[in-house]
Amino acid sequence: MRVFFTTVLLGWMVLEPAHAIDEHAEFDTVLQVPFQSDSAGQRRVVMRFSPPDNHRHLLRWRLELLPRHDETLVRSWLGERMLDGEAAEVSMIWRAAVPDGVYRMRLRARLDDGAEVEQEWPVAVGAHRPPPAMLAPAQPLPDTDRRQTAGYDVYLGNLHSQTNHSDGGGALDQCDGAQAPQSGAYGPADAYAYAGQHGLDFLMTSEHNHMYDGSDGTRADANANTALALFHDGLRLAEQWNAGANQLLAIYGQEWGTISKGGHINILNAGALLGWERNATGDLLADEETPKNDYASLYTLMAGRGWFGQFNHPQKDQFVADGKPLAWSADGDASMLLCEVMNSSAYSTNTSETETRRSNFEATCNALLEAGYHLAFSSNQDNHCANWGAAYSNRTAVLLPRNTALTRNSLMEALQSRRVYATMDKQAQLIFTANGHMMGARITNAGKVTLRLRYTSGSGREPAAVAIFHGVPGRNGKVATLAITQQRTITPLPGEHFYYARVTQDDGKMLWSAPIWVTQKTR
Repeated sequence: MRVFFTTVLLGWMVLEPAHAIDEHAEFDTVLQVPFQSDSAGQRRVVMRFSPPDNHRHLLRWRLELLPRHDETLVRSWLGERMLDGEAAEVSMIWRAAVPDGVYRMRLRARLDDGAEVEQEWPVAVGAHRPPPAMLAPAQPLPDTDRRQTAGYDVYLGNLHSQTNHSDGGGALDQCDGAQAPQSGAYGPADAYAYAGQHGLDFLMTSEHNHMYDGSDGTRADANANTALALFHDGLRLAEQWNAGANQLLAIYGQEWGTISKGGHINILNAGALLGWERNATGDLLADEETPKNDYASLYTLMAGRGWFGQFNHPQKDQFVADGKPLAWSADGDASMLLCEVMNSSAYSTNTSETETRRSNFEATCNALLEAGYHLAFSSNQDNHCANWGAAYSNRTAVLLPRNTALTRNSLMEALQSRRVYATMDKQAQLIFTANGHMMGARITNAGKVTLRLRYTSGSGREPAAVAIFHGVPGRNGKVATLAITQQRTITPLPGEHFYYARVTQDDGKMLWSAPIWVTQKTR
């Protein structure tokens, strides 16, 4: 295949450093690439790189064009430069003469000798032909009714946001980043009201566990009782909201850990504040002590208490246990339910669900699945400004048995069962089954397995690409594309397997099913 490219590099543009505090000091990479080209057959590709500190770093990046179903390299671009504590942007105009179809644009970047950060988004070239219509799609009801599919009611929400109990709640006309802890204009009750008014079914306010002293560091003069009272007042506010005549389910939780050499975990249902900070007199600024960034100990505590978690915006150098990033443990597997596969900009002030800055974490979620974790994909917004759930159209979708009331207990049961899908389009639905078993199931099988993907759109969108993926828990290898059709019948090799499905719509928005885990026995 002869491939011709016309690429025009527009050069580097220095951006003003975003307002940030130490909690969010990480190497942040954003890839923006339009799904469709413009009328001239070209598109503007933008790569943004934000260093974690004011030090001098060598940035190296590689942009790759790949087919949608394998790792055959079609084209690549390379670059490097020094960053002196400021964010930088690379943009290019890309026009490609390649066969029509859906491709992947993948960005890989690293600072110095640090861990590689990866972003990937689909791109459509030419008049690509969508795949055949999905098998027996469930028809969604109008927005005024409860969305229903395959015997379940579908609830849509956001499981990651902040208020002024930590570094969120910034007024939209002033918010350009994380707020100084407890300085934001709006608190949890404001967040629940806003999200309910904007059509969400549930919202979790996930406050940073180490900011209850009102700082991003540790205040020597902090009053432990005051810090604990704020956390428990948050739990009370959620209970009070849920006791009222409100349709939205309020969840008050905590985002545990730090970014630097750590990683953030949302603890969904803990009734105690966990932490490691002490004031000058030695008082613990938490209900229970958990060593900083000690994930093995955290998992053990969570598993023992029946607390459950979500890996937030995961990177491949995070969640270290016994010296190994993304390390599996039995306690971790018992307590971790979700992995954020994508989110929109944490500092967006958009209120029309059209935020263009988005991040994709599918590669790291796949690494966690390959490590052996049983995780469903989630899609959240990490709102720090006062636009809870309104920045973009993405949602975490949870399936409850038909006519089951949405409560904390029913939501947690669905999450534990991994009856979840992640979507960038709140009007679309995705169901994935194996021999009729719903996504999230763990099944033992002998003989054939029929994997089936069902998709429907309430806004008239069509699928531009579909894929079914396969991996092996505990292998620590690579997840691979098994099929690019909506149905596939296979006879797996004896052993452990997982499968999940992804749909790419004709507008570039994607949906991810929860995996199904199959233990294949010989006859």
